[in-house]
Amino acid sequence: MAEKGKLHIVMFPWLAFGHMIPYLELAKLIAQKGHKISLVSTPRNIDRLPKLPPNLTPSIDFVKLPLPHVGNLPENAEATIDVPFDKVKYLKIAYDGLKEPITHFLKTSSPDWVFYDFVPFWLGSIAAELNISRAFFSIFTAPILSFFGPVPVLKGTQEDRTKLEDFTVRPKWVPFETTVVFRLFEIKRVFNSFTGDDDDVPDTYRAGAGIEDCEVLVVRGCSEFEPEWLKLLEEIHGKPVIPVGQLPTTVFDGGDDDTDDAWRGMKEWLDKQVKGSVVYVAFGSEAKPSQAELTEIALGLELSGLPFFWVLRKQRGSADTELIDLPEGFEERTKDRGWVCTSWAPQLKILSHDSVGGFLTHSGWSSVVEAIQFERALILLTFLADQGLNARVLEEKKMAYSIPRNETDGSFTRNTVAESLSLVMVGEEGKVYREKVKEMRELFVGRDRQDGYVDNLLGYLRSHRRLKLEDQSNGGQRN
Repeated sequence: MAEKGKLHIVMFPWLAFGHMIPYLELAKLIAQKGHKISLVSTPRNIDRLPKLPPNLTPSIDFVKLPLPHVGNLPENAEATIDVPFDKVKYLKIAYDGLKEPITHFLKTSSPDWVFYDFVPFWLGSIAAELNISRAFFSIFTAPILSFFGPVPVLKGTQEDRTKLEDFTVRPKWVPFETTVVFRLFEIKRVFNSFTGDDDDVPDTYRAGAGIEDCEVLVVRGCSEFEPEWLKLLEEIHGKPVIPVGQLPTTVFDGGDDDTDDAWRGMKEWLDKQVKGSVVYVAFGSEAKPSQAELTEIALGLELSGLPFFWVLRKQRGSADTELIDLPEGFEERTKDRGWVCTSWAPQLKILSHDSVGGFLTHSGWSSVVEAIQFERALILLTFLADQGLNARVLEEKKMAYSIPRNETDGSFTRNTVAESLSLVMVGEEGKVYREKVKEMRELFVGRDRQDGYVDNLLGYLRSHRRLKLEDQSNGGQRN
């Protein structure tokens, strides 16, 4: 950019709200420092992102690239929230079709940096050809990235993992003792996305190629929380690794939210509950329990006797034909102490309410950070993706308790749900989990700490640009 010291950064997140929101949070933090951000996604996704505070609107441009049509992808599906799990691979194929339009945008906008996610494995090499500096920005934390290993393992040129069981043991490149591995039922559910099929490129290959072509890994996380993993990640890839803090979700409330009426009813119900007594239940935008799992969760909540607020997704987009239903009579039997919401719900507002004491969650990292932000005890029930590894990180640090499950098929019972909820919410044995989230709050969401991580990142980005310009003025090119 012409203005001295100011950076222009293009951000290109994967089409999942668990990725787009952390990208937007980092964009806001960088824009507050006076830099320009172009956040690139599809029209419908950009329209669904939270509103920006007015002071940041001049600094963050939302760039809408229409998603190419792909067979087997439902109409108007532009994010993982819009499709059943088995259709996500078609979303990735459509996303790969954005290669040409984003290349054109990069050529015409000439940014200093491009930050890209794990899916666009082709973007790093394109940016290099255009002499644009590139960062692999991972919303997955350092333990997760380290677990998946070096580029040859990710790209499949070094066959270290050929069967399910290979993912349930500590990798040979992790030199310290750790329980951060998949359980057998967890890897079974996602193994195909790591190996790929005739229709799609494996996720691991995508990540490997993206890391191979980047100059720096920008990682969600804190050096105080996971120093050994950040150090290992740097050793594995031989590239700088810069943690950018936990990026807690922030919401601008303009006062004109058309969901005020919905929230008013929820708040009135929460206001009537005893402080710290309510279990908030939500499994993120992607995880959807099976009918058998839903039944056991519901009957476990009923058995526990605890008040609960449950945000329940019955389907993933209009193409999802496998609707799930609550057990017959459940809502009637629990109406005096439970609220089931099957539409949108303001998670931050609910978690911030004094009556909420615990959070039954899929352990998606954004939800974990939000729980810690409001000091809500964590009870975990994993479903997909990196959730199992996140759960191990939290279990190791006594920050959360996982509902006991069958190792092979992941099944669980209403009794273990009820017992786990009671243990964490009110039991003496669960006091450690209730206290640990309070202890971790400042580390995870302290404003000064988060600000320091962003300053450190910007220092690196500016220094890199200066060296690159010096190199070019001396007749060379630093990529």
